[in-house]
Amino acid sequence: MHDEHADALFAHALRLVNGDRSRAEDLVQETLLRAWRHPEALDPTRGSVRAWLFTTARNLAIDAWRRRSTRVGEVYTDELPEPADTVDETERAVEAWTVAEALNQLSPTHREVLVECFYQGRSVAEAAARLGVPPGTVKSRTHYALRSLRLVLAEMGVTR
Repeated sequence: MHDEHADALFAHALRLVNGDRSRAEDLVQETLLRAWRHPEALDPTRGSVRAWLFTTARNLAIDAWRRRSTRVGEVYTDELPEPADTVDETERAVEAWTVAEALNQLSPTHREVLVECFYQGRSVAEAAARLGVPPGTVKSRTHYALRSLRLVLAEMGVTR
């Protein structure tokens, strides 16, 4: 059966999968496997063997298409995806520990103004109200705190 129908079945499968040779080969293999498992379907009195093979291949292709189309976000391509430009979680943790260590080496007033403005996301006016100081003081403390932080990080070998 393979010798007699395989070439025509493969050509049919190629058309069904838009020229994807790998998927066509899988389709032919599955079709022939089904024929082997169901020899009663290949009885000449029931109709043409080739027609049964082509119909089975078509049904398998439709089933595969339906399975793929129900999956959300599945993309088919001949190219391997590029690795994502994400930072490793370990690297993030080390970075967070390094910044926390550097912040601990700042004076309490510098540390609290950086925490309010950068980590809590408060505006200068909001930080001033929370810290009980004028907005101008928050601005100058932020300036000097960032300079101090930069120096501490340089001493730690993190920045130049």
